[in-house]
Amino acid sequence: MPKESPMTPDDLVGFTEGLARVAAAGGGARALALHLAGHLGAGVSVDDLEGRRLAIAGEPRNGAVVRLPVRAGETAFGEIALLADASADALLALRLTASAIALELARESGGNAGRRRAFWERLLAGGYRDGAAARADASARGIALAASYVAIALEPPESAALAAETLASGEASVGVLERDGGALLFVPAPREVDAANARTAATLLPKTLAKKHPGLAVAGGVGGVESAAEVGRSARMADAALAIGRRVFGEGRVLPYDELSAYALLFEGADADGLRAFASATLAPLRAYDERHQTELERTLRSYFACGQNVKTAAAELHVHRHTVFYRLRQIGEICGRSLDSPHDQLTFRMAAAIDALHS
Repeated sequence: MPKESPMTPDDLVGFTEGLARVAAAGGGARALALHLAGHLGAGVSVDDLEGRRLAIAGEPRNGAVVRLPVRAGETAFGEIALLADASADALLALRLTASAIALELARESGGNAGRRRAFWERLLAGGYRDGAAARADASARGIALAASYVAIALEPPESAALAAETLASGEASVGVLERDGGALLFVPAPREVDAANARTAATLLPKTLAKKHPGLAVAGGVGGVESAAEVGRSARMADAALAIGRRVFGEGRVLPYDELSAYALLFEGADADGLRAFASATLAPLRAYDERHQTELERTLRSYFACGQNVKTAAAELHVHRHTVFYRLRQIGEICGRSLDSPHDQLTFRMAAAIDALHS
């Protein structure tokens, strides 16, 4: 049952200071509701204007419900309910909590969009102690948090909402965080196929959106798949891919970070461990294929570059026909998902071979 004894002035001050501490710690509506529920020993719920549950805490008592609006000035955010009989002191605590929640929601720029934006900002900043805390706050803000995400950095900002609609699939919605000059999108990717689909759809955004909105030139970058708690890493990769793509490939393209290879390495200035990891990842498919099939694809690649990309000279050094070298080069491209006709992929292979020779 709610507390029957009247609150003393000290009780009131203590309760109010508790609300202030919770708000200062960034606990949000759920933590404020928990504070009230713990003080009264009763159930508390908070809903937004559309009836969606923002928070629930404590246990309902005797079927009674007392409701108050959650309002800051003229702006209404929803409703708080005490799931118990309310004494005068309980009503006072309820009013104080409703005001604290309203101020917290107003601080987050008001409305559902502001609350969602505040969540993504906090998640990127590593502001949650663990995944459970992030999921609870996401739910309180009307976000169905997925297990993992692919971050996509886009320009200009007006492309964000259109892209989010194009990339949406499944139950979890696409998160959008607008910022100066552009936006970050967080596309749910709980399975490998979801990540692959998000990546493909993102690279097609310039064409897809241009068909519906002529004159809209979209540029962007796509990060890797990361857990919700580590989505900041994917966002940093997406930002890097956007910056590299704009400088090296020009405007109007959305490029995955993991396809930029050598450029990403140069852009970020990797240390010795990063260089070795890059070389190993680039050459690993060739080495695995050579080991399984007793072939010499890696040796052919090194010889091809050492001979100045002269197929005839490489064939002589390898003691094979030049058509065999051509065939092997096509194999290398297919196995690694690259093309030796591309100067960008040539740079990646050259750097990987050079780094491996220096650090192996």
